[in-house]
Amino acid sequence: MIDNGFGYPFKTGTVKLPGTGIINYVDEGTGNKTLIFVHGLANYALGWQKNIDELRHHFRCIAIDLPGNGLSEAGEFPYSIQYFSDVVINLVRHLDLQQVIVVGHSMGAQVAITAVLKEPALFSRLILCAPAGFERFSPMEMSLYQVTLNFFDIFSTEENSLRKSLRSSFYHSSHQADAMINDLVKLMHKQPLKEYRKMVEACIHGMLHEPVFNSLHLIRVPTLIIFGERDALIPNKLMHPVTTRKIAEEGAAQIHDAELHVLSQCGHFVQWEKAREVNELIKGFIAH
Repeated sequence: MIDNGFGYPFKTGTVKLPGTGIINYVDEGTGNKTLIFVHGLANYALGWQKNIDELRHHFRCIAIDLPGNGLSEAGEFPYSIQYFSDVVINLVRHLDLQQVIVVGHSMGAQVAITAVLKEPALFSRLILCAPAGFERFSPMEMSLYQVTLNFFDIFSTEENSLRKSLRSSFYHSSHQADAMINDLVKLMHKQPLKEYRKMVEACIHGMLHEPVFNSLHLIRVPTLIIFGERDALIPNKLMHPVTTRKIAEEGAAQIHDAELHVLSQCGHFVQWEKAREVNELIKGFIAH
């Protein structure tokens, strides 16, 4: 256990992995199958809190704070999708995990896809919540996206701006998310703002310039895909005026053994807004 000061209501551990600083992770539950959870952009392990609360009664649940995020160490690391996938792979090997199901949200789902493609023998199943990587961008769109996103401006303004931005990930802005948002505000100030911005900028660059769509057909493990029908982030409505369902179906169609669910009245943070439904889908998917 570590004194995290941010309300992690779970058992946690730390480890030093190759090419990283100290990595913090949640480790709860037991079972012959292990779920390893990978959070999205500028988030943390507790983005999976509502899922771990339930699923730890059935499986071992490990949720990582990616380098530069949460309680993990920040530094001059080569933040990218490939880099984060190596961190996940190295954690699986370090903990000697067996029967591993990797679960990713948003950017974390793109990381999970990359890890499965890189080391397929390590993972038995793949679960993707509102995955980045299904939406495709042309080179011109990539440049425009980075110019117009202005993600860093969020962190240059007062905390209310950050809170408003994070709430845009939810279809129904819920007071239940306030604790998570407050934690992320505090964690934002754990490191110099310049370094935090650099990390987030590198993550956005990685999502755009390390695409996975054209490799989805190479995935050979059963895959569960869950989207929120009212996702405000996928797709980018200015560049791709199509529905989230269309993006979801196009991506799922590329995967050999995929099961897709699009949940109504739900936004980008699908595992939080529809935790009960997502937990039941995960349990049913693994039971098959």
